[in-house]
Amino acid sequence: MELIRVKNLKTVFGDKVVHNGLNLHVNEGEIYGLLGPSGCGKTTLLREMVMLQEFQAGSIEILGKKIEQISESDAQELRRKWGVLFQFGALFSSLTLAQNIALPLKEYATLSDTIIEEIVAFKLDLVGLKPSDAFLYPSQISGGMRKKAGIARALAMDPKLLFLDEPTSGLDPISAREFDNLILQLRSMLGVTMVVVTHDIHSIYNTLDRMAIIDNKKIAYEGSLEEVTSVKSDFIQTFFRDER
Repeated sequence: MELIRVKNLKTVFGDKVVHNGLNLHVNEGEIYGLLGPSGCGKTTLLREMVMLQEFQAGSIEILGKKIEQISESDAQELRRKWGVLFQFGALFSSLTLAQNIALPLKEYATLSDTIIEEIVAFKLDLVGLKPSDAFLYPSQISGGMRKKAGIARALAMDPKLLFLDEPTSGLDPISAREFDNLILQLRSMLGVTMVVVTHDIHSIYNTLDRMAIIDNKKIAYEGSLEEVTSVKSDFIQTFFRDER
C-alpha cells in the first residue's frame, strides 16, 4: 500500500528550478531514502512533504490526502499522523528533554499531566535514554542523545510516518551506527514508515529498503540498493564511489 505519492513535482526558487517533473512513491512499512548530490533538493522535497514549504506545480499525496488542495483542519489532522526529526534535533534549548517530548502531546492531545508523564517516560525508554535524562537540557547532552530525544519527540503522537533529515549527520561512527540500529528497531517494533534524507553510505547500506536518487531535477533512479547499484551508469558508479 502506498502512503506517499509524488507526481510531476515542480519547485522553483526565483529563477532557479530545483525540481521539474519529479515522481516517486513510498510504500507502507518501508524505510525509504532520498539521496543525491549536494544541492539537488533532497531536504527541500522532505520539507514540501511535511508542508513546511510550498511547491509550484504537481501533486504530493500523503495518507490519501493531496496536500496542495488540503483544508487547514485536514492539514492539522495530517500533521498529527507524522513526526519529523530535523538535522540537528531542533530541540527547544529552554526546555528539558521531557518538556520537549511532551510538547506535541500538550499541543495536540487532551491528556492529563500524569498520562503525559507516562508517555514521555515510555518514549525515552523506547529510544534508549535513561529516566534521569528527562531532566537534562539540550546543552547538557551529547549530539547522539539530542538525536535520540528528537526522535522520541517525533514519536510522541504515535505517528504512521517518520521524516528524518540527515539523522546521522554530525555523529561519530559508533553513535551513527547505533542510530542506524535504533531506526531498524523502531520500524520493527512500531511498524512505522520512514522517509530519510541521507548521504551516509553506511546508513544507505544498513537501513534503506528502497531509495530515490535525485539528479537533474528529477528522480534519476528508484528502487532497492541492489536494483540501483546494478544500473550500468557512470553517474551511479561515481555517486556510490564518492559517497564511500
